[in-house]
Amino acid sequence: MKNEISIGLLGLGTVGSGVATILQQHQQDMHHKLGVPVSIKKVLIKDENKERFTTLDSNVFTTDVHEILNDPTIDIIVEVMGGIEEAKQAIENALRAGKQVVTANKDVMAEYGHELLKLADAKKCDLFYEASVAGGIPIIRTLEDGLASDRISSLMGIVNGTTNFILTKMRQENMSYEVALAEATRLGYAEVDPSADVDGVDAARKMVILSSLAFSTEVHLSDVLVRGMKDIRDGDMELSEGFGYTMKMVGSSKKNEGGIEVAVEPVFLANSHLLASVNNEFNAVYIYGDAVGETMLYGPGAGSLPTATSVVSDIIAACRNLLLEVNGKRLHAAQHERVIKSANRRYAKYFHRLLVKDEVGVLSNLTAIYSNHNASLQSVKQHPAGNEGMAEIILVTHKISRQQHLDVIEDLKGLASVISHYRIEGDESE
Repeated sequence: MKNEISIGLLGLGTVGSGVATILQQHQQDMHHKLGVPVSIKKVLIKDENKERFTTLDSNVFTTDVHEILNDPTIDIIVEVMGGIEEAKQAIENALRAGKQVVTANKDVMAEYGHELLKLADAKKCDLFYEASVAGGIPIIRTLEDGLASDRISSLMGIVNGTTNFILTKMRQENMSYEVALAEATRLGYAEVDPSADVDGVDAARKMVILSSLAFSTEVHLSDVLVRGMKDIRDGDMELSEGFGYTMKMVGSSKKNEGGIEVAVEPVFLANSHLLASVNNEFNAVYIYGDAVGETMLYGPGAGSLPTATSVVSDIIAACRNLLLEVNGKRLHAAQHERVIKSANRRYAKYFHRLLVKDEVGVLSNLTAIYSNHNASLQSVKQHPAGNEGMAEIILVTHKISRQQHLDVIEDLKGLASVISHYRIEGDESE
């Protein structure tokens, strides 16, 4: 029986500092929960000369990752260094050395999670990754434990705080996309290069992790249909409100007998949907289970202490397993064959916003295109475009396949009367 547990912390940035703070401030609580003391023995840093606002003794700092990985007295490796290849290698080496691993790295888990979890199984080690999705929201543990008895049929969520903050500002304060993005950057919600967020890549990686876990299937990043928010136009918020919807950047994942579909894109949510009221930098994940029905988890999706809370919860779980000598007993192998739906088997409603020449015969030419592709229209509305000789037409489809939608868009591009077009996926709550 171990009488103490030592941790090697890889990284002392935003999340790493939060982990160190919680571990130091909650020493008595953790000792009470576990029965043994838990302490940080070594911390990997990049720059020895950088000023650090921490109460950690400088003697625990090292710039050599091998000093931590090769230390036989260190029981748990906590990877919060960020990046992909270097972090992946550190996790792999830690598992091969028989150490338990906790990571907050969504990029590594999305790209290499299946491979690393198989290695953890083979080495009889734990690999926990709660903080890789939705910061302080315990979504991984909910899917693995709380809903372990249920069969998940779909989930959808707002899993990127940056894009949600931008859309909230655009809706509530009538900001343009550019102004809202600048505000998010000023407040630290967006990186200097926000591409991973606004292009949907960050959310797509999180949906890979959630979908793989929820459906016990290997889902890859290439399986996710991703459409960013950079082409959201002025007036789109008013358009959504006019139809009783709220625009959100949503990650969605569904599974039925036909396979799995995963997407990240701007969608219109009915105002009555719970996700429509999730604002600013907050995240939420909505889960549909065959037995439990509908449930939602809501909370801070990022930040030093919220994310560190999830990391330390994983540390506690790894400590308990160490003390009970049951590490690596959870099987991570996928249960089901990977079957990803093609575009002609994915269905949704679509909003097509067109700027057209205001002339005779345009509307009949437009509706003929939809008819040619058996795409049924729910409604058609025309608005003044503000420019003489032009009109704005909004066409809302019934549920059609994504392939029908793409074929319609392609034909619309070929019409001389269509000046520009934009589409938004429809009500995901239906």
